[in-house]
Order: sequence, then C-alpha cells, then structure tokens
Amino acid sequence: MEKRIVGHVDMDAFFASVEERDKPYLKGLPVIVGSDPKGGMGRGVVSTANYKARELGIGSALPIRKAWELCENSRKTGGDRCVFITSGSRGYGLASSEVFSIVHKWVPNISRASIDEAYLDLGFCKSFKEAKKLAVELKKEIKNKTKLTCTIGISNSRMVAKIASGYKKPDGLTVILPRNVDKFLRPLPIRSVPGIGEKNEKIFHRLGVKTIDDAQQYSWEELQNAFGKHGFSIWEHVRGIDERKVESSREKRKSIGKHHTFAKDTNDIKKVAKTMGKQIRLILNEVRTQGFKEFRTVVLTVRFDDFTTVTRSLTLPSAISTITQLELKSTKLLLPFFETAGNPANKAIRLIGIRVEKLN
Repeated sequence: MEKRIVGHVDMDAFFASVEERDKPYLKGLPVIVGSDPKGGMGRGVVSTANYKARELGIGSALPIRKAWELCENSRKTGGDRCVFITSGSRGYGLASSEVFSIVHKWVPNISRASIDEAYLDLGFCKSFKEAKKLAVELKKEIKNKTKLTCTIGISNSRMVAKIASGYKKPDGLTVILPRNVDKFLRPLPIRSVPGIGEKNEKIFHRLGVKTIDDAQQYSWEELQNAFGKHGFSIWEHVRGIDERKVESSREKRKSIGKHHTFAKDTNDIKKVAKTMGKQIRLILNEVRTQGFKEFRTVVLTVRFDDFTTVTRSLTLPSAISTITQLELKSTKLLLPFFETAGNPANKAIRLIGIRVEKLN
C-alpha cells in the first residue's frame, strides 16, 4: 500500500515576482500588486506584495489605503518609494501555465488550488526521503526555466503540507514527518490553520486560545458549541487530522472568477457593464490558460453601497465558451439590479464580480 505523502507547492509572491522578473528595473524595490491606491484614497485590497514590501507590514488582503500609508511612512523616513501595479497582466496566466506544466512532468496527480498553488499526490515516492529529493529537483527546474521561486511543504495530509509550505518562505522546503506533526503544530498561532480566518480567530481569542496547543485542550463538543457545524473539522485540523485526498483539478471542476471594486459607488449601468465586459475577457483568458474549453454556470455577485451582497447564478442546459455568450448571460443576471424589482431602494453598486463554474 502506498504511503500517504502529500505536497503543497506555493509560488513565492507570485504576481509581484512575475512583475519583477519581466521588469528588471523593479528589483530591490517594494512592489505591491492590487487595487489603485489613488494617492491614499483608493478602495480595494492588496493582491500580492513582494518580500521587500512585506518588510513594511504589507501583505495580501490588506486595504490598499493602509498599504499606501505604510509606504508613505517608510518613504518619509528614507525608505524606497513603493511601486503599485494595478493593471491585470496576461503574463500571470502564462507564467502559471509554464510552472504547472513543469510540475505535471514530475507529479502525475496534482490538485490546483489557485493560479499559484497546488497540492501534490506524492504517494508514488514510497518514502518521505524520496519525496524530498523530488521536491528539490522540482524546485530547481521551476527556478531555472521560469526564473521564479516556489516553496514546498510535505507531510501526510493536505492541511499540514499547506502549513509547512508557508513555514520557510521564500524558496523553502519543509518536510514534516508523521511522527513530528503534533510537535510542529502545537506552538503555531491558531490563525496558521487553513480556514481559520479573522472571524474564527476572534472567537478563539474569546476562548483564551492563541496557539494550536491551546485549541487542542478543547473537546470537539466544546468546539462545536463555539463554531457550530465546523466545530468537529476544526477539532480534527488542530490535531493534524485531514483525510482529504489530492484530486486532480479536472475532477474538482474548479471555478474561475474576477471582481472589481469601483472607486466611487455607482448607478451607471454603462459603467458597470463596461467593467463586467473587461472581467469577462480576463475570465475567458484564464479559462483557456487553465486548459478548459467551456462552462455551464455563470455567477454574478453585486455588493451595494451599504455592503449588502447579493449573488445570482444561472446554470445552462448546454455549455458555452465565447465572449458573446458569456456577456449575454451575465447581462441577463445584471439587469434586475437596475430595476425596481431587483433594487427597490435604488442603491448604488460598490463591487461587481463574475464567476464561471462547471468547467469542462
């Protein structure tokens, strides 16, 4: 029987690293990819920051206004001026395809988690020692052929492998043997557990839990009382228990989407439709980059000026694949938000998002 050996490969500051690779003049500067900061008045968040920017406290999901503030504080005290990159690049998809075509050469069964990370089924390596050797050679080939670095974590479950891949960034490799999983996990902050976001972290802090070791002191019944239906899975995860298999990306039928936060809330249907058209083109480019040809479900998300968020979806009897088809279906979902029935208070739109699902 094959050993359960799982890897997690995570590209290092991917969007920013692609920009630095393709624009050598950025080398050594803090680079932030995300929304337009608009001189400190922008809305939206940081997508990726390189490691120079992270030294300033800037990371993914940080409000772009805060990123601008941190950059300005650094500049005023003699630091380098930050470079903000706001336009989406086709190069990201191309770089991702190049990276994961290399990964596929080494590992037959991978599960793409996003444009820059994937889980690897390394059971065929037979031992953790052999899996580590493979990871060393895989990292080397990715770096030589793409000029990008990645970090790989290896353990006996998806969850622990993912935590391990974030342990020694950038360009790192961490192997956690099954006998060492508990020792590795216990001192880590509770936020290290995948799926424990800001909301759940606050609940844990109210319970007096700061580390994974603290969380292990609670029974699954107590965690279920605190977190509802997710309590038992949290109880398992803080003990390193995760039985999920590595399934190929095609088996998962992943979704692909884009969202946009407007600089100013708007009721202008032409402006919203134009933005939606740009999103559609980016989505279809990524659909093809990921190796898919068509899809059957279209999902529209609208967030209003009062932060109320509404999602509508449309699943079609047969798959579609063209810009015109996706524009027609997306427009059908969008129009009610500009009519009394779908938006009786005539609220302005803050954010719009499009997603396609059931990919083939």
